[in-house]
Amino acid sequence: MSDKHTAAPSGSKISIHTLHAKKTRGEPITFLTAYDFPTAAALDRAGIDGILVGDSLGMVVLGYENTLPVTMQDMLHHCRAVSRGASRAHLVGDMPFMSYQASTAEALRNAGSLLQKGGMDAVKLEGGRERAQVIRAIIAAGIPVMGHLGLTPQSVHKLSGWKVQGKSPEAARAIIEDALILEDAGCYALVVESIPVEVAELITKRLDIPVIGIGAGIGCDGQILVTHDLLGLFDRFTPSFVKKYADLFSSMQRAFSQYIEDVKARRFPGAEHAHTMDSQAYRRLVQEIDMPGDSADRDEDSTTQYH
Repeated sequence: MSDKHTAAPSGSKISIHTLHAKKTRGEPITFLTAYDFPTAAALDRAGIDGILVGDSLGMVVLGYENTLPVTMQDMLHHCRAVSRGASRAHLVGDMPFMSYQASTAEALRNAGSLLQKGGMDAVKLEGGRERAQVIRAIIAAGIPVMGHLGLTPQSVHKLSGWKVQGKSPEAARAIIEDALILEDAGCYALVVESIPVEVAELITKRLDIPVIGIGAGIGCDGQILVTHDLLGLFDRFTPSFVKKYADLFSSMQRAFSQYIEDVKARRFPGAEHAHTMDSQAYRRLVQEIDMPGDSADRDEDSTTQYH
């Protein structure tokens, strides 16, 4: 397991038992995504229950059009960074596209890597009844699995785009059945994405495990968002279910523009941003290198302000 950041908030590690206890008490569960050390540290100190290192990093960090190009190497790189930043939050690593679909053996190896090499506490994978067998195998190996139903980004082509799922009675019944199958297979929690609030509430009431919603309404046991959406850092689009708590992309752009202007106008760096030499040391330096045009008795301010 990776080293944990020692400056995390006080309190015990959030475990699967903690999450289940929250559901039993009716206490909302909070999850957000993170892909790097500083974001994970900030979330941990803020008191988040869980952090998902999502394959959404393919879009919001790496600039891909969807999550499909994300590799296990990508996930391990970012998981390790997050695990170094958070010591209290429950950490979940996404299994990327084709890391678990080809064979059970490959799925076991990749899931194990997210814990052993990535420092995660659990893994998440997409799909319903068609994934039950591989989920059982991963759990049998001692690796906790979080399920994911509804709008599953790795199936974006199969689903014909980023559309709300489960709107018809038949589609909704299939999602509910899949949720029950995943619970029976041993999943300790379930993410439901972009499904009607009524369907999400039915699933939440029927399952004993925590149900975490994203674009699924207030009736779930908890909520998760992509942090870049919440912070306004991803400028391509913002899903309708996202509440933006900041507009950091615009703030960053303004800061960068001001920096560029200051450098061009020679307002930055100023004297307060520079280091200087002792005046006598500088005079000795000038004498030793015998710089043409330099004088040992030049004004001290003019000889030191740029060093």
